[in-house]
Amino acid sequence: MRRLLRKPVRLVPLGFLVVILVGTGLLMLPWATSEQRYTPFVTALFTATSAVSVTGMAVTDTPNYWNDFGLVMITVLTQIGGLGILTGASLVILVVSRRLGLRNRLLVQAETAEFGLGDLRRLLLRIAATVFATEVLMTVLVAARFRLAYEYTPGRAIWSAVFHSVQAFNNGGFSLYTDGLVAFSRDPWVALPLSLGAIVGGLGFPALFEAVREWRQPSHWAVATKLTVWGSLVLIVGGFGYLLLAEWGNPYTIGTYDAPGKVLASFTQIALSRTGGFDVVNVDRLTEESYPMLIGLMFVGGGSASTAGGIKVSTFFLLAFAIWAELRGEPDTTVGRRRVSSASQRQAVTVALLSVALVAGGTVALIAMTANVRVYAALFEVTSAFSTTGLTVGLTQQLPPPAQYVLIALMYIGRVGPLTLGSAIALNTRRRLYRYPEEQPIVG
Repeated sequence: MRRLLRKPVRLVPLGFLVVILVGTGLLMLPWATSEQRYTPFVTALFTATSAVSVTGMAVTDTPNYWNDFGLVMITVLTQIGGLGILTGASLVILVVSRRLGLRNRLLVQAETAEFGLGDLRRLLLRIAATVFATEVLMTVLVAARFRLAYEYTPGRAIWSAVFHSVQAFNNGGFSLYTDGLVAFSRDPWVALPLSLGAIVGGLGFPALFEAVREWRQPSHWAVATKLTVWGSLVLIVGGFGYLLLAEWGNPYTIGTYDAPGKVLASFTQIALSRTGGFDVVNVDRLTEESYPMLIGLMFVGGGSASTAGGIKVSTFFLLAFAIWAELRGEPDTTVGRRRVSSASQRQAVTVALLSVALVAGGTVALIAMTANVRVYAALFEVTSAFSTTGLTVGLTQQLPPPAQYVLIALMYIGRVGPLTLGSAIALNTRRRLYRYPEEQPIVG
């Protein structure tokens, strides 16, 4: 066990693969479906991968295809997937911090510096307590609303609230309603708890713990915490304003809502679009100009060591600061009076470019395997799968099995890939006793 703990880069993807295969076997059983029939392997594998990777994409009509057992299995797999990436990422950060000391501090949050591998149990208990406390709070608020305003039976109100709270906090996108959360898009007692829970789950526990502990002195936050918290705020506010303006007059989304309803629906959709995956408005009826923004938000994703996917907010904004420094002719990239090492910048570039290559390759593969598919639709689905978001323009359920396998691979890679790649690069850092002569090739 101690040897595995010292090599979490191998442990995390292997653990996820095992859970996915077990979940696939259980979902294939006839008593997991409403019609009591065996589920095809590719359908079960797609659903299990989507749940464990906390994506929420589906090739079936979730509330009608699966029975209570199947839905409970999806909930359990989502919870395992969310906790698994949180604990796995925390373990990776601890190991990286011990191996690298003061190097690559972008990967080592201030919070984890308080813990050693001997304190791993205390860290994991703290993570689990935060997860379940947040989910319980969301469940209480949403269940009370379902019971009082929609006259659900107590059992149905609690079950629906539990299911959606687990999905929201873990940034999954499965829903007990065929149209997602569209029916509750103007209900703040349902929309706000779920969207705020998704934001908290998507920040990442290193950044979340430090931000809460040092909330009075944000200037003392670690660089990664600053990039994650302030970067997430910029993405949410910017995306909210963009979507509100783009969809203001669209009668198929929020055009028929009153002003408060438009504001609430737009905010909730953006909060859940970065990796949450719930449909708050009809995503397949959005205006054309809304799709590039959503694709960009999905690709960036959430914070490191969080339930969110994507290349991560800290990676994106680190690259933005590096570009800004280069445009100004600055010799160093600085964030909040802290110089960022060149190694961290190279890691960010590597993760971002490899992610772009995966999305581009997946898009080409989807177009080649599917007849009459539009490029933007294929790009949207592939980005949603890779970023473990789960939003769809309606293409996923129409895909042939080979294309479904492409999305399965992307969901798995998107869940464990950035973490595995980033930590592997960091742990592979080595020093040379010599350097080659320097030369400056022409760029541009």
